[in-house]
Amino acid sequence: MKKSIKLLFVYSLIFILAFSNLSGFQGVKADHSSPQLTTFHLEVDETSSEVITVIVELQEESIVESKHIGKNHTKNHLAKARNLVINEIQSATSSSNINQEYEYVFSGFSLELPQNELYKLVDIDGIKAVYPNQEYEAVSISEDDIFTSQSITPEMLETAPFIQSEQAWDAGYTGEGVTVAIIDTGVDYTHPDLVNNFEEYKGWDFVDNNDSPQETPVGDPRGDATTHGTHVAGTVAANGNIKGVAPEATLLAYRVLGPGGSGSTENVVAAIERAVLDGADVMNLSLGNTSNDPDFPTSIALDWAMAEGVVAVTSNGNSGPNNWTVGSPGTSREAISVGASQLPYNFYTAEIFTSPGADYPSAKVMGYPNEEELLALNEGEFEFVDVGLAGTDEDFEGKDLEGKIALIQRGDYPFVEKAENAKEHGAIGAVIYNNVEGEQPEVAGLAIPSIMTTLEDGEVLLAELAAGNNTISFNIEFDRLIGETIADFSSRGPVMNTWMIKPDVAAPGVAILSTVPTHNPDNPHGYASTQGTSMAAPHVAGAAALILQANPDWSVEFVKSALMNTAENLYDFDGNLYPHNTQGAGSIRVFDAINTNTVVTPGSHSFGIFSKEKGKEVQRQSFTIHNLSNERKRYSLEFTGHEGIKIQTSRNLQVQPGRTQNINFGVQVDASKLEPGYYEGTFILSDGEQSVEVPTILFVQEPDYPMLSGLSLGIAGENLVGTVNVPGGAEVFNLRIRNADTGELLAEPAKATNVPQGLHSFSWNMTINGEPLVPGRYQINVYARTGTNEYELQGGVLTIQ
Repeated sequence: MKKSIKLLFVYSLIFILAFSNLSGFQGVKADHSSPQLTTFHLEVDETSSEVITVIVELQEESIVESKHIGKNHTKNHLAKARNLVINEIQSATSSSNINQEYEYVFSGFSLELPQNELYKLVDIDGIKAVYPNQEYEAVSISEDDIFTSQSITPEMLETAPFIQSEQAWDAGYTGEGVTVAIIDTGVDYTHPDLVNNFEEYKGWDFVDNNDSPQETPVGDPRGDATTHGTHVAGTVAANGNIKGVAPEATLLAYRVLGPGGSGSTENVVAAIERAVLDGADVMNLSLGNTSNDPDFPTSIALDWAMAEGVVAVTSNGNSGPNNWTVGSPGTSREAISVGASQLPYNFYTAEIFTSPGADYPSAKVMGYPNEEELLALNEGEFEFVDVGLAGTDEDFEGKDLEGKIALIQRGDYPFVEKAENAKEHGAIGAVIYNNVEGEQPEVAGLAIPSIMTTLEDGEVLLAELAAGNNTISFNIEFDRLIGETIADFSSRGPVMNTWMIKPDVAAPGVAILSTVPTHNPDNPHGYASTQGTSMAAPHVAGAAALILQANPDWSVEFVKSALMNTAENLYDFDGNLYPHNTQGAGSIRVFDAINTNTVVTPGSHSFGIFSKEKGKEVQRQSFTIHNLSNERKRYSLEFTGHEGIKIQTSRNLQVQPGRTQNINFGVQVDASKLEPGYYEGTFILSDGEQSVEVPTILFVQEPDYPMLSGLSLGIAGENLVGTVNVPGGAEVFNLRIRNADTGELLAEPAKATNVPQGLHSFSWNMTINGEPLVPGRYQINVYARTGTNEYELQGGVLTIQ
């Protein structure tokens, strides 16, 4: 009997690259008369003849880049340069194929060739860099989450008004005349709430290469149906039963994520380029990967799209809550990267009772579909049933959950999925206990009201069941109103190498209701509630459309900075101000951005690394104040931060109406007063009526980035393959296989020494000591060591059944 293999991912957005056992090659040209460096951003298995796809960047600048550096590349000039390189590749390799060609915001092409011939690109003049063709995934919405128009309630429609969209609409700004490109899984442009946002030309399908960028339907043999892009589009511009942020904006759809919600870099870059050429004013990319690197093709293309005057908005990632978890293209230097917030909500306390003497001090409300269902748990005594991980039908086999409470262990499956599975099997509530020491996150919008406990309290519940005490009751009470907060899943910055603050801003991204196709011919159009930074980004894209209608002469820099300058500071559950790399400049308020009289550019600052170990070190930077009013303004400037960081600049500034003024300043760091680490500060500029806050960060000596990040895993044939970012390099790297239940180290099947910084890949034939894996659960980790510093990063769990 063939064993069943299942890999459960930690990250929802993943990519799989060609793999090796961390072997590679140097990218130095062989021609010593004119040495150039070709940078390879991927690992290569020189023994594999597998055909892979890579992205090749050329030395010749793109049309937009050349324009901005004073050159004048024509399409013909770039085509000739590109064809010279392509011809050399075809002569040097046994087989190769060009899939996509780029010239406007990125100069290069996507290339298929045998992996063991990739090294031949080193000797071809004109190549600047070679990147992996990363795979992206969008999370589909399950059918149980889909609502009909009759079941929509006003409470579901709060997010657009919350960011001041209604005030903008009342002032006449609805997005009319502004075009927003949705680069995603396609869009159901027949949805009644979206049909009027599309014109005759609807965009392009890069998956099937036609002019009908629809979502993947049910029955496609290549993979599952999709809904993600339609949900994103509705948040931007729906205009029917629900209203998006910019309900009269024109939409263009670019399908780059196909069946199952998966796609790759080559089509994403092509879509960015085409959206710019098609005249988009704003573009939204609710997609990404877990690699914290500002120099991947998608990030580069977005930077130049912004330079060409298109406001590029991208999600920051769903790998929070730790720092350094932002992924590309959220790492773009210029695009607006968006974190996810949760709207204000009522906070409830929870108590559990099973029998006298059994205490559960850690019990808290995790999440619930609505307050009525949550408080219904107070109405009596219920049976509770242990369903383990609640991830598969086997967990529920032979168990009656109808009208009962599911006792669930954390692990392997998302909380949302566990709650949905329990509801499908009849449960009216759940208690979810941790599988490790510590607290669990709150998760808004769960399918059934769910109470969370620690591992210790979960073990008490299991002991109660073993003793025959199988009834449970609850005491759930209102405690207080919690303000807008950042979602735990929202990725945090800073960005590697540029050390920039990311996200730039935050917007609602929890329990967001929007349009979806139902894929049901009898009732094809519906609505669904889901969450993620994918849902936050389109709020900002819609806001950008309103701002551009109100201020059509504003540059992309003005749009971005106005959103940042007028954002609201957010505070955590305990009332503490969130760090800059958690909330960016704060939560957007679009009407305030439209009407601001002062814009400060850029909207945030990173002062980089101060490496001096003793004494004072000064770095000089500047920002620009734009007085948009018709009155002369006198500004005061303050800086708040650590006492060891001082700003040297004028404190009182006058700017004439409609004019700008550059402010030069020095940043002085006194190493004797500061421990090595990460420090925040804030410029506060005030004209007496309006205050603008500009977030800043800097590092004293080596930044505290993790030794490993962005671990992604997948199955390729008989092998487990993966990629991981090693930001600072490592003396020792190991792939570690542990028993997922006990933590015991079972094997280290991939090892390397003196690994350089960058993205690295590995493979494992899924054997231990030459023997096939026996049924069980295997934790996939990666380990790195440099000197005495060690770091082990936990990945997914491989289950053999």
